[in-house]
Amino acid sequence: MSLLKRIGEPGAPTPAPHAAAPAQRPAAAAPARPSLREPDQAKTAEIRRKVQERLVETLDPRADTNNTALIQRQVDELLTGVLDGEGVIMGRSERARLLEVILHDITGLGPLEDLLAEPDISEIMVNGPRQIYVERKGKLQKVPTTFLNEEHAQRIIDRIIAPLGRRVDESSPMVDARLKDGSRVNVIIRPISLLGPVITIRKFAKERITIEDMIRFGTVTREMADLLNACIKARLNVVVAGGTGSGKTTTLNILSGFIPDDERIVTVENAAELQLRQDHVVTLESRPPSVEGTGEVTMMDLIINSLRMRPDRVIVGECRGGETLAMLQAMNTGHDGSLTTLHANTPRDAVSRIETMCMMAGMDLPIKAIREQTSSAVDLIVQQSRLKDGSRKIINITEVVGMEGDNIQLQDIFLFEQTGVDERGKIVGRLRPTGVRPRFIEKFEAYGIYLPPGIFGTGDRLM
Repeated sequence: MSLLKRIGEPGAPTPAPHAAAPAQRPAAAAPARPSLREPDQAKTAEIRRKVQERLVETLDPRADTNNTALIQRQVDELLTGVLDGEGVIMGRSERARLLEVILHDITGLGPLEDLLAEPDISEIMVNGPRQIYVERKGKLQKVPTTFLNEEHAQRIIDRIIAPLGRRVDESSPMVDARLKDGSRVNVIIRPISLLGPVITIRKFAKERITIEDMIRFGTVTREMADLLNACIKARLNVVVAGGTGSGKTTTLNILSGFIPDDERIVTVENAAELQLRQDHVVTLESRPPSVEGTGEVTMMDLIINSLRMRPDRVIVGECRGGETLAMLQAMNTGHDGSLTTLHANTPRDAVSRIETMCMMAGMDLPIKAIREQTSSAVDLIVQQSRLKDGSRKIINITEVVGMEGDNIQLQDIFLFEQTGVDERGKIVGRLRPTGVRPRFIEKFEAYGIYLPPGIFGTGDRLM
């Protein structure tokens, strides 16, 4: 066969004008073969979709998704078939990456897997299938990762909540859950969310943050850390207050680390996320009602029941409603050293929030009675804040002094003073003692705890 191209093909020689082409019978058309080509982003997404569709058709729904070797082999075979059928060539590294993405969809949390693996990311926010934001070092950033569609996002949601015995559907479109590593998950779907599935994941660092880390980050000073350590060991009742994402749960975890190992601790949470290092810990988790509307176990139920479990300490992950009254009663009935968190922007707001949430219990108590309960139950408010530059600090350590007339009296022991903003946009300030010597210092001596002199400031005074 001649190596010259046939006449009529690009680059073929042009025949002379006087040369007549001999009559030829039309040759039979060769079967069309797809041209080999490198895939673009859209084509890669299409290949991924086709592989997933075939997986849904062929994969046994009862198959063990933990058998990653078997599933990987099946996915590899399907991917090879789709690539051959589409006439697409794909480099080894690109093919391996696509295989990994598809496996994440089957055995993991899909596009969230890589984000969960990044240590710099502290929070993941899915606003519908096509928009995902993350928080890195206190700043929000949009990422290119997306879900394929709403059904894809819903499959991942089901994979998160199914092992916990929870549900989310049109009749119950909101749910709190947790991942295996303890990360907190909130999900809300249509018709409440007009964007489609909205997923918010609060990640926990794989390495537990310690009080030394907080000192290094500038969240607290050494003197503040020493005081908090002493407060926990002396069995003071502590409330950690702060806004959303301010680090309340992290601080609660660190404070609970000061509890002696020989004490029995009962934790009560909506979604279990506390990571206590002690051995003698009983973890209780509330439960929403079933589809039939039965079987609900509330935070109030758990707190009341925890008092029958001979606890040395009761730790409530977060007070949100009427269970706050049960928490105060626990603090007032011999369960000293209890800890909890709540949402509030200042220590004074925290006291007001406690009053409001106690009224949600439906006990019809007068405000003065609630305030008296609060002032006798709570010893210390630790106010956490996330500043505008993304940094997190304990901006107040405040003592609940008692009642004066009808009002609860507070006094700051430590506070944060902002002095400016540097050229990088970082907030400049200092955490300093106010010079006030707290009244609960007498409890320290009963436990043999003695703080360094001058910890409360030069010429500290009792007020």
